[in-house]
Amino acid sequence: MSTPDAIIIGTGVIGAATAFELAKAGWKTLSLDRNQQAGHGSTAGSCAIIRMHYSTFDGTAFAWEGYHYWRDWAEYLGLPDGDNLAPFRETGCLVMKTEGNDYLSKHIKNSAALNIPFEEWGPEEVNKRLPVYSLDSYAPPKAKDDPDFGQPNGKQLRGGVYWPNAGYVTDPALSAQNLMAAAKLHGAETRMGVEVVEILKDGGRVKGVKLADGEEIHAPVVINVAGPGSCFVNEMAGVTGEMTIATRPLRQEVVHVPSPEGFDFEHDGTIVSDSDIACYCRPEHGNHILIGSEDPECDPHYWTESDTEYDHNFTDQWTTQAMRYAQRVPSLGIPSRMRGVVDLYDASTDWIPIYDKSSLGGYYMACGTSGNQYKNAPIAGKLMAALVAYCEDGNDHDTAPMTFTLPYIGHEIDAGFYSRKRPINEESSFSVLG
Repeated sequence: MSTPDAIIIGTGVIGAATAFELAKAGWKTLSLDRNQQAGHGSTAGSCAIIRMHYSTFDGTAFAWEGYHYWRDWAEYLGLPDGDNLAPFRETGCLVMKTEGNDYLSKHIKNSAALNIPFEEWGPEEVNKRLPVYSLDSYAPPKAKDDPDFGQPNGKQLRGGVYWPNAGYVTDPALSAQNLMAAAKLHGAETRMGVEVVEILKDGGRVKGVKLADGEEIHAPVVINVAGPGSCFVNEMAGVTGEMTIATRPLRQEVVHVPSPEGFDFEHDGTIVSDSDIACYCRPEHGNHILIGSEDPECDPHYWTESDTEYDHNFTDQWTTQAMRYAQRVPSLGIPSRMRGVVDLYDASTDWIPIYDKSSLGGYYMACGTSGNQYKNAPIAGKLMAALVAYCEDGNDHDTAPMTFTLPYIGHEIDAGFYSRKRPINEESSFSVLG
């Protein structure tokens, strides 16, 4: 394809969803990725949790909409019968009520307003589902070298809120590959193993891209969905000067530990978000528990200067997360061999993504999505396809933001919520929770 209608940089789950939606709308798309296979960037390291609780109303609506595509994955994709599809396990998600999250008052209000099923659980319900749990409170979260680490504060957790429709995708890389396969049915093309080194411009508009081998590919639209490399692509495009929201690659560690003896967490456990100990967890194959950090102040942030050259080894953060979760599960065994994932997030200033145009005509971005947007990939792809069409039809999204109706739930959102020029959203958790 020498002259595509749109070049999409990145074949992670959101880049693949964008290609799928544009191709369905009749665009000739060309997706570029320096990896050899779709989904093999930061998407492959995603915890792939599908949840619908957010601290902002629009974020909640977007996530609730997103859930429906994972529920109806085969129907959404339209791939031939027998294709290997990424499984979605609907385990539910329990969020502990804490003083730090205002006992989930905003989350309950948002879910009720959108008719999202949820249940309020007291301590008895929590212990019935998770008998290995202790509900001693340890807040505020502490680093493991703090002299008070592991000392309960004398209070007990009141319980939590359970969203039964939440779950996780067991193979996130496969989900991106499913989306690209579906896009190809509508004419989308890919070039793998190629690196973009320059955004070409002409007369105030994007002209295409230049690859590392010197090849130029021209197109009137370029969409940056480069994950942890998104900030570097935006710098190539020269569009960062006007942006109030920046993105940067952030190194993260995720822990895998065996379930406590006598409890099958893989089949009987659930996703849990626990701000009292600043950890989230979900079942992992092999009867393991996956444990991530909710980015408390005591955990250092490891921002990297490169999205390719960074430390891939586990650090003390692995042990800190395992020990912090062991406060909640006293019978947890912490193995001497560290297992899990070290990867990068594409994190924005307020941990809310940018789905937007730019100051360069024809250049768009879906950035800052890591940590809390995997679940939204299908609806983010629809939003980006609609936004490109809206702007290329001559509308100014900055002065007249596009309104977008979420197809499943019928709720209308202001796409300016995701603007690159928005004020920092003070309703955000400023963490992986979004």
